[in-house]
Amino acid sequence: MLKGKTALVTGSTSGIGLGIAKALARQGANIVLNGFGDVEGPRAEVLAAGQAMGVQVAYHGADMSRASDIEDMMKYCASQFGRVDILVNNAGIQHVASIENFPVERWDAIIAINLTSAFHTTRLALPAMQAANWGRIINVASVHGLVGSAQKSAYVAAKHGIVGLTKVTALENATTGVTCNAICPGWVLTPLVQKQVDAKAAERGVSNEEAKRLLLGEKEPSMQFTTPDELGELATFFCSAAADNVRGVAWNMDGGWAAQ
Repeated sequence: MLKGKTALVTGSTSGIGLGIAKALARQGANIVLNGFGDVEGPRAEVLAAGQAMGVQVAYHGADMSRASDIEDMMKYCASQFGRVDILVNNAGIQHVASIENFPVERWDAIIAINLTSAFHTTRLALPAMQAANWGRIINVASVHGLVGSAQKSAYVAAKHGIVGLTKVTALENATTGVTCNAICPGWVLTPLVQKQVDAKAAERGVSNEEAKRLLLGEKEPSMQFTTPDELGELATFFCSAAADNVRGVAWNMDGGWAAQ
């Protein structure tokens, strides 16, 4: 379905981003990975996912808190593949604290990486998408782009901002072949969430499995984690012809969290 297209997925060396990258590769898209930590492992996984389609996989280590790094990454994508056809803004970090105790530098970092980076990638990707009259911008928000939770002021503010940016991007391109939508997962067992599970296990003196049940029971009626593979399939749908007129939505995959 996506043979000949190129997808840039930020924050894609693990978790949700890696799941989305593999799903897009299975549909034939060339992939540009981005993120910290191990690169060769994720690259091998994406190559394996797209092997039957002959996909190419590149990597750029842009620090998503730096506009200059993002500009370099977008130039790199153009030099490797011509343009970015599918932009998945997924990079994110988290910090948990009450507002009065929230470190200012952590607030600034979360807003920069979770929100401002998506503005920079979007503004730089749009001209080529508009010229081709085809493009897909998929913003990985969160159920926290729709509802709030205590102790997560910066994350909730950033994710609400991502949903707003999604709507404006969709409206500005509504008569073109460029669409923009947001995915709003509930609990996904990524490294970020595993840290919260570990903290809850330590705090309550319970096993990791019991901590997972406690975490899910607080918010998610389905009592199950959404998987990166499931989110990847939703991203693939957004890239399909069936989603040509899906514009500006914040699609929650959250086990009923926001339905309460």
